[in-house]
Amino acid sequence: MMMRVMLLLILLCAGIASAGTLTVEAVISPAWVEHADGAREPLAPGLVLRNGDHVLTGVGARALLRMAEGSAVRLGEQARLGVDNMADNAGAADRLVSGALDVVQGAFRFTTRFFGTSRARRNISLRIATVTAGIRGTDVWGKSSADRDVVCLIEGRIFVQHLEQAFTMQDPLSFFIAGRDGTRQPVAPVPEAQLQQWATETEITPASGASRRGGKHRVTFAADNEHDATVLAGRLRTDGYPARVRAFRADGGLRYAVDIAGIASPEDVQQLTAMLRRAGHTSQQ
Repeated sequence: MMMRVMLLLILLCAGIASAGTLTVEAVISPAWVEHADGAREPLAPGLVLRNGDHVLTGVGARALLRMAEGSAVRLGEQARLGVDNMADNAGAADRLVSGALDVVQGAFRFTTRFFGTSRARRNISLRIATVTAGIRGTDVWGKSSADRDVVCLIEGRIFVQHLEQAFTMQDPLSFFIAGRDGTRQPVAPVPEAQLQQWATETEITPASGASRRGGKHRVTFAADNEHDATVLAGRLRTDGYPARVRAFRADGGLRYAVDIAGIASPEDVQQLTAMLRRAGHTSQQ
C-alpha cells in the first residue's frame, strides 16, 4: 500500500513539473533562451522552457510558445520574457494552471484556447514592467518600452494592478497606457487600425522564414571538414540560429554539413536563406 502511495505521489509530481512548462511551437530567428545559470542557446521548435528561463528575440524575430493546456504566448521582435512559478496540476479533477510571465521588454500576446479547448482554470500573473495583469481566460496584447507600457484587452477579462491602483478590464477591444513616470491614461476603446498594427508585431506570417514543430524543410551550409562545420555551427548558434552539424557519406567518404532544420515551408526556406545572407551567412540548399 505504501509503495502505491509513493508511486502515485511521484507520478503526480512528475505531471505537475512537466505540464507546467512552456514549449516552443514556432520561431523566426534570431532568438535565444537564457537559462537561470546564465547559459544561452538558440530558441528552437520543441524546446521546453523551465522556471527561471528568459526568452529573447532579436531584430525581426518572433516566437510562439505553447502552454500545456493550450494557451499561446506570442512575442515580437527585441522582446524579453521571463518564466517563473509555472505549475499545472494536470492529474487533478479541477485542473489549475498557474504561473508568472514577466514581459521585461517588447510586444507580446497571450491567448487562451489558442491550440484548442482545455478543461482547466488559469491563474496567470502577467507583469509588464509597471503593470501586473491577472489572467483567467482571455486574449490580451501588450508592450513594454522605455517610456510606457501598453495593455490591450481583445476579449475576456483581466484584473490589473498599476502602482497603487487596482481595476478590472472587461470591455472587449479596450486599452490603456501607463507611463514610466507613474501616469496612466484612462481605459478607452482601441481603434481597429491600431489593433491591427499592434497584432502584426507578434504574428508569425506565412513565408516569413519561420521554423515550426513538425517542419520538414531545412537550410544547409556546406563545410569542407568536421572542424569547419563545428566552427560554423557555433557561430550560427551564437547568432541565434539553431544550427546542427550533420555527418553523411558521399563519394566513398565522410562529409559534413550544417543544417537549420524544421523550416515550415519552401517559401520559408527562401526567406530564411535571404535573411541569413544579409547577416553574412551563405548557405547551399
